[in-house]
Amino acid sequence: MRIDAHHHLWTYDRQAFGWIDPNAAIAHDYDTDDLTAALAERQIDAAIAVQARQTPLETQALLAAAADCPGIIAVVGWIDLKAPDVAEHIDAERTPRLVGYRHVVQDEPDAEFLLDADFIRGVRAVAAAGLSYDLLVDHRQLAHVPAFLDRVGEGQFILDHAAKPSIAAGGWQPWADRLAAAAACPDLYCKVSGLVTEADHRNWRADQVERYLDHVFALFGPDRLIWGSDWPVCLLAAGYGAVYDLVADYVARHCPDQAAAIFGGNALSAYAIGEVAP
Repeated sequence: MRIDAHHHLWTYDRQAFGWIDPNAAIAHDYDTDDLTAALAERQIDAAIAVQARQTPLETQALLAAAADCPGIIAVVGWIDLKAPDVAEHIDAERTPRLVGYRHVVQDEPDAEFLLDADFIRGVRAVAAAGLSYDLLVDHRQLAHVPAFLDRVGEGQFILDHAAKPSIAAGGWQPWADRLAAAAACPDLYCKVSGLVTEADHRNWRADQVERYLDHVFALFGPDRLIWGSDWPVCLLAAGYGAVYDLVADYVARHCPDQAAAIFGGNALSAYAIGEVAP
């Protein structure tokens, strides 16, 4: 089974999606019909929907979409992780398709946001419930990922978009060393996703991204890497097929025997989904 482990859905609203330029190509609605068409471009069997808004309504909207679309096998939602009663809210939302939560930490001005005691308490509640936590951080916050994981303790953690290296600017440090420190944490998976939008949207080339793929693959190894399209955000730089082909070509050249894991098996493990029939 081939899985796209990172995509979004939304009904576009300028206020709700302030991070989207109103003139951008993605400043309109993307629904399950659009997703189904995108998955068909590379015969992807299933997908995991990930939150794009910081509101409890986002989780419910994604779960409703999953109920209507058999291709969506799991949802990573949003919850107020700092709420004093977060454990009760997690319990109230429990449903088989809800496999984890994410907070858009990259938008937090505090570089040490991950180390906030209330936030850590909330992530511990997620882990205690047997759910995963997706880390969306920039290179500043990446420095604190090892300490964050140490303070949270055991759990299933997934680093989104390889912590967003500055590919367009040719940036390497401090991202490279900070990613190495994070990768030393054995419970951390890494998504090979969102890279084309960190490159030059108009002029990126596969060989420009390869250096970053080399580093990610060397650090995490094929058993802790998960492919995701980051659709429809990826459309700012490339079509769905091109995003898939970028990683599929790399895997075919470097670790072809691990393709099934990177394009599906590792996602099932990281999110504790279990086997799902195509």
